[in-house]
Amino acid sequence: MAGSAYKAVETEEEKPPSSGSSQESSLPARFTPEGDSEDDGDDLEDLEAEEGYELRELGESARSQQQRNGTKEDEAHEDEEDGALNGHKRRRRASVQSFELYTPTEERKVRRKLDTHLVLFVALLYLLSFLDRSNVGNAKLAGLADDLKLSDDQYEWLLTAFYISYILFEWMTVCYQLFPPHIYISCCVFAWGVLASLQAVMTSFAGLLVLRALLGIGEAAFVGIPFYLSFFFRQDELAFRIGLFISAAPLATSFASSLAWVIVSFGSHTGIASWRLLFLIEGFPACLVAVWAWWWIPDSPQTARWLSTRERKVATLRMRREGAGDSRGMSEKPGSQPPNTPRHRRKFQWKEVLRTLTDKKAYLTAAIFFCCNVAFSSMPVFLPTIVQGMGFSSLSSQGLSAPPFLLAFVVVLVTAFLSDRFRSRSVPMMLHAAMAMSGYIFLAIVGSLRVGHTLEHILRYLAVFPICAGFFSLVAIVITWTVNNQPSDEGKGTGMAMLNIIGQMGPLLGTRLYPDADGPYYVKGMSVCAVAMALAGVLAFTLRLVLKAENARQRKAWEEAEEEGEALVGRSQSEPFMYLI
Repeated sequence: MAGSAYKAVETEEEKPPSSGSSQESSLPARFTPEGDSEDDGDDLEDLEAEEGYELRELGESARSQQQRNGTKEDEAHEDEEDGALNGHKRRRRASVQSFELYTPTEERKVRRKLDTHLVLFVALLYLLSFLDRSNVGNAKLAGLADDLKLSDDQYEWLLTAFYISYILFEWMTVCYQLFPPHIYISCCVFAWGVLASLQAVMTSFAGLLVLRALLGIGEAAFVGIPFYLSFFFRQDELAFRIGLFISAAPLATSFASSLAWVIVSFGSHTGIASWRLLFLIEGFPACLVAVWAWWWIPDSPQTARWLSTRERKVATLRMRREGAGDSRGMSEKPGSQPPNTPRHRRKFQWKEVLRTLTDKKAYLTAAIFFCCNVAFSSMPVFLPTIVQGMGFSSLSSQGLSAPPFLLAFVVVLVTAFLSDRFRSRSVPMMLHAAMAMSGYIFLAIVGSLRVGHTLEHILRYLAVFPICAGFFSLVAIVITWTVNNQPSDEGKGTGMAMLNIIGQMGPLLGTRLYPDADGPYYVKGMSVCAVAMALAGVLAFTLRLVLKAENARQRKAWEEAEEEGEALVGRSQSEPFMYLI
């Protein structure tokens, strides 16, 4: 605030004379003009317009009291014209005293710190998570199936067992409201790190199957991270942050392929089976990062140790509007909990859970996620095998599996950024669904023709690029859309749980689409995934229509209530919760 005409007012003695004795000193710290100049109100408006100062209302009670004071002063003026002018300026000064300010520069600095210190860190955790769940495909090519004498059906069960337990424990998403997130997240990371590492010492199918099932439980507890990020970012900021988080999945897959290539290349010189080294090297780092997570991850904006006191204040203030749709929200009614109360200490609203369970929007996003996961669960695991079927060696297939996922990493970030920029969720989803569908259709058609030419193999490989970019982007946007579609914390947590319980049934189908008997073209698997992508696009368009109708209904109801004088005072409370479409 240096260099401006405004300073913090925290006590009664520090208030300027224009504050009046009727202004309660119990109000929170706020910024108000120095002195009692008649032009201060106009200066504030100019400052807000020219420098973009952000204004946030402190509450209905303060505003109402200031309006009453303004009315009494207006009645003291006998001259109508002078009274109108003076009343206008007094209202300008009152508006300064009823708002809390922070600059756009401060907000950008806080948001940048949240991105670099929090979002990138949880993206690292997700990278480790996805690495540990999908490296079984690389391990298969590195000798896992031969050493443990796994049949095609047994290998599919290793994939399926993970997703069965993953689905059964998706309800753990609500734990982000019940326990301090820094404890919950770090325990999850440590658990899956230990389980992933232990896969390296297994000598039988049964032992590996049990570990894969337990690994599913550990990682299921972690999928609520998009809900956790909503504690720190606004509705129209989430897509890019969740995009950063989800983009760790294609990055992990490409990294896994590159790392597998290195391990397979040099594993024979160590005396240890390459697939065992792969499980150990990719699993154990999570155990070390879990210790860091305990200390680094905040429970809320107020507890972020890497933010200064002022930055924590700004981080909290900028999220006040997000509570508009929450049943607790920013209410200042007697007995209500302060908005900055940590979520795990708030009273859990079961009625919001029940409301979400009957919300058709939650089921539509879950159905979209189901379609996305048919491809999301199969392509990262089977791509090395698919590429090998194009005529490449086992070693080359490991390396060639990386580029499509690197492209997907970039496309996810660009898509998420544009989705936030244009405040649109359905349009990018429909475009990416069409892009992925076209790639799958091409692979299915070429597989049916079975030309066998060298050019065919190159074109088949190139078709994998839009497929990976498409379904990874779909996953990022549909997760964001689910969080956007629920106004309360309980609704967001329940919506995420429903999204994953229903959506994660997609892998039960996806992990069985590419049996060795269908190789090397896998026409059936490509056809099923093409249909899944088409359905995802149709469902996204359907949800768009539902949300447009809901927004129109809520806006009409609010306008009618406002005309009747029944709307609440204050922008963050009076405006209805609007869905991003």
